[in-house]
Amino acid sequence: MPRFLRLVLPALVILVWLVVAGIGGPVFGKIAEVATNDQTSFLPASADATRVQERAAEFRQASGAPAIVVLERDGGLTRDDLAAADRIAEDLGARDDVQGTSPVIPSEDGDAAEIVATLTEGADTGDAVTAIRTTVADALPDGVDGYVTGPAGFTADLTEAFAGIDGLLLGVALAAVFVILVVVYRSPLLPFLVLGTATFALCASILVVYALAKAGVVTVNGQVQGILSILVIGAATDYALLYTARYREALRVHRTGWEATRAALRGAFEPIVASGGTVIVGVLCLLLSDLNSNKALGPVAAIGIAFSLLAALTLLPALLLAFRRAAFWPLRPAFGSGGGPTTGPDATVLWARVGRLVARRSRTVWIVCTVALLAMGSGLVGLRADGVPQSDLVIGASQARDGQRVLADHFPGGSGSPAQIIGAERDLDALVDAVRSVRGVDGVVAASTGSPSGTVSVGGDTGAGDTVAGAGDTVAGDATVAAAPTVSHGDVLLEATLADPADSAAAEQTVRDLRVAVERVDPGAVVGGVSATAVDTNDTGIRDRSVIIPVVLAVILLILVLLLRSVVAPLVLIGSVVVSFAAALGVGALVFDHVLRFPGADPSVPLYAFVFLVALGVDYNIFLMTRVREESLRHGPREGVLRGLAATGGVITSAGIVLAATFAALGVIPILFLAQIAFVVAFGVLLDTVVVRSLLVPALVIDLGRRAWWPSRLSRAARHM
Repeated sequence: MPRFLRLVLPALVILVWLVVAGIGGPVFGKIAEVATNDQTSFLPASADATRVQERAAEFRQASGAPAIVVLERDGGLTRDDLAAADRIAEDLGARDDVQGTSPVIPSEDGDAAEIVATLTEGADTGDAVTAIRTTVADALPDGVDGYVTGPAGFTADLTEAFAGIDGLLLGVALAAVFVILVVVYRSPLLPFLVLGTATFALCASILVVYALAKAGVVTVNGQVQGILSILVIGAATDYALLYTARYREALRVHRTGWEATRAALRGAFEPIVASGGTVIVGVLCLLLSDLNSNKALGPVAAIGIAFSLLAALTLLPALLLAFRRAAFWPLRPAFGSGGGPTTGPDATVLWARVGRLVARRSRTVWIVCTVALLAMGSGLVGLRADGVPQSDLVIGASQARDGQRVLADHFPGGSGSPAQIIGAERDLDALVDAVRSVRGVDGVVAASTGSPSGTVSVGGDTGAGDTVAGAGDTVAGDATVAAAPTVSHGDVLLEATLADPADSAAAEQTVRDLRVAVERVDPGAVVGGVSATAVDTNDTGIRDRSVIIPVVLAVILLILVLLLRSVVAPLVLIGSVVVSFAAALGVGALVFDHVLRFPGADPSVPLYAFVFLVALGVDYNIFLMTRVREESLRHGPREGVLRGLAATGGVITSAGIVLAATFAALGVIPILFLAQIAFVVAFGVLLDTVVVRSLLVPALVIDLGRRAWWPSRLSRAARHM
């Protein structure tokens, strides 16, 4: 290539990435504008609860989520307290983001009162609830405690918990990676080049994701946003570490930076593309999920990984070519100083010793490793991953959670979060009777656009101030005609107040019983609401695990077969990462139950952990085994393993520590799901790096010998080596 192009091409690549980062950088702060933490972003796509939510606006005036204000005084609310509650209701009703408020509703024991403030359809839930909480706090009489809870309160607490997703999370992750890179490279410049590559990849990813989310093509919530940042920083750094190791090795063999770049790209291209492709295919399998939150992560994470490997194969080579050996100052790799992968400067005494240990006791090593991993995996017996209450999603302080407890102490636990039943209007009376017959239902009303409160009593059970209507009846009262249930496409909407808190296991069982009861009356009836959404989300999450996990395994196995031109070696790799995943999740279950005392886990925790650990765990095995195959073609299977392990030991260990640190950074966000993913993935990555890739896989491949590469040419050629 002409010298002119050798100078212009790298400069052009750097310039293009600078432009992309210049555009994507400012967009990074805007990603929250297209992100939503409302319940709809997590709903099952085809569940009954989703169908009810989609049709609810047909039966009542469109509105936002209800915020429930609860006031409590030990010893009973006074007349002045109730007067203050009336003023709070008036003040809230006058707000532009509040569609309407209920009258003050005292509890039977006289110790508490509640006000239901329904937000307008377009209100920002987080901002509205913050303002409502301020209004309530300013108006509280001395000695009265006030809380804002309900669906709007929980959404606001979730939004607040995700508030650090843009700055704090990224800052912690970048700081951790920078410290590790300084220790690894002992260079003041190289860490900035590697982190710059990762940051530019993140800017490009955010730019594309923001545009797609704004156009409605993909859905972004706080959970997806946080994982995207961590995944891109970790993966881009890993790929950069692999390329940098190849480039440093090439600089010792080649005189010029251009020749070293070509050699490094030849050596790093296949494993980086294969590793990135494996992760992309793995996360895209989440598109098979019926949960919107899982489905949203698939394409978003794939975009992030695609830009990570693109930056590692374009921007980083251009930057290193621009700085050449100066990038490694003060430990510059000198031309002619290479001594081969097992004896040169890239091979440490540690990895040479590890290789000799594995070679001498290969069968003992892999058996001991396997038994240890299986022992750690025994913790899976106690894993509780069938869902957690909405009130436990946020770790630490939550006014919505505290308010829900107060609400359950003095009112039916499901106040403000009723179960919603859509069924045929012709079966209204029978449906009402069926709903009332279910244990755990405290009351039932029908939605009505003709009633000021939005509901009417049904079935002849009239309470104070209620409007009464039966199936198509109108009841005169005070010379006026009472409102009737709203009918849409022959259906009505019933709202059943549950006796237990909406996010409790008891309420979820009530919903299951409700579904059985109303289906007997009307096979087309569907049950939705907060409790039903929790039931459908947990059930769908469990279904997703059983569908997606086998698909991920099959797809990754196929990729490994094509990459390694073998059947046995890919089976060994897949088996090793599955055992490693089981060990990580088993240890996680023990820590969650007995150390951190978590209330359980979301069904998606094992699924996410599996997708990331298998895809990312295979990454390190790909880095190792592509080098082992390369060396085995020259030196035979046994020597190839030793040389491959020695050549990749340092870089893969560094990459594993970096990725573990970036995922561990998710723990700074006070969300139960992210904290559990942070621990399981970080611990699992370290297991893959230190045990599986360093000991288990090399020992198995050495013990299998040439059979590990069956039926490729290497398995036959090895006979003569």
